[in-house]
Amino acid sequence: MGYMRAEEILPMEIIELIQQYVDGENIYIPRKANKRKVWGAGTQIRRELMERNEAIYADYLKGIKVVDLACKYYLSEKSIQRIVKGMKE
Repeated sequence: MGYMRAEEILPMEIIELIQQYVDGENIYIPRKANKRKVWGAGTQIRRELMERNEAIYADYLKGIKVVDLACKYYLSEKSIQRIVKGMKE
C-alpha cells in the first residue's frame, strides 16, 4: 500500500475540510466494502499457513508433544493446541 499526495487527487475544499480534523498527519482511508479483498488474497500466505498447519498436525499424530511442537514451529503451546483442534474438525 503506497500513499498519494492529497493535492494531486483531491479538490482544495476537501483538503481544507480534512485539515480541520487532521493537519499534516497520515490517515488511512479504507476501501469501500464491495471492493475489499479477503485476507491473504494478494500473496501465498494462506497456502503456506495451511501447509504449516498440516505439518504440525501430522507431527502431532506421530506423537510429538505439544511443547516440542511449539519449540519446533516457534509458536506458543496455545497456538499449537488451536491448530490441532482446528485440523481435527
